[in-house]
Amino acid sequence: MSPRRPDSPPLDREQLKDDPVEQFADWFEEARATVPLAEAMTLATVDAECSPDARMVLLKGVGSDGFRFFTNYESTKGNQLAANARAALILYWRELDRQVRIRGSVERLSPEESDAYFASRPRDSQIGAAVSPQSRPIERDELERRYGDLVGELGEAEVRRPAHWGGYLLRPDAIEFWQGRESRMHDRFVYSRQPDGWGIQRLAP
Repeated sequence: MSPRRPDSPPLDREQLKDDPVEQFADWFEEARATVPLAEAMTLATVDAECSPDARMVLLKGVGSDGFRFFTNYESTKGNQLAANARAALILYWRELDRQVRIRGSVERLSPEESDAYFASRPRDSQIGAAVSPQSRPIERDELERRYGDLVGELGEAEVRRPAHWGGYLLRPDAIEFWQGRESRMHDRFVYSRQPDGWGIQRLAP
């Protein structure tokens, strides 16, 4: 990790909210005002043989129940989540010298929630999601042909969400906040879900 910026404050227990999602919301709001594409995050999954994999996705919502993202259910990550419905997320905001790590169980969002988000996307993105057999081999010419064919078929009609595309919710059971400090003496606090709420511990850097 990069050295602490001169204006990066230390992170103390007294500054942290009792709820990690509320703490995340504060940091995320600050990141969105400072960091290009602050919603970019790494999604780590494992397959049925417990072989790890990771890729970048976009955070598309956060609430008291967890963190939302959308993708093709038949993609590599979709198949991995079907085999093992646990995952990890990492958001790193270089400009703030901050990192958030999140681990938990993953479930599909309701069709209504996926429909609502799909309807909010640009039309070109809707068509791309409908025609792409994500993660499977394809020639560029074939991909362009599929795109053009669907554009022609639709005309001005609405693009309906394909059944193979939708959202996921990661329900966290651990969230770690990392603040860079000088001399690699970073501040790290992890929230762990307990039967009666969230426990908070400082970790060594």
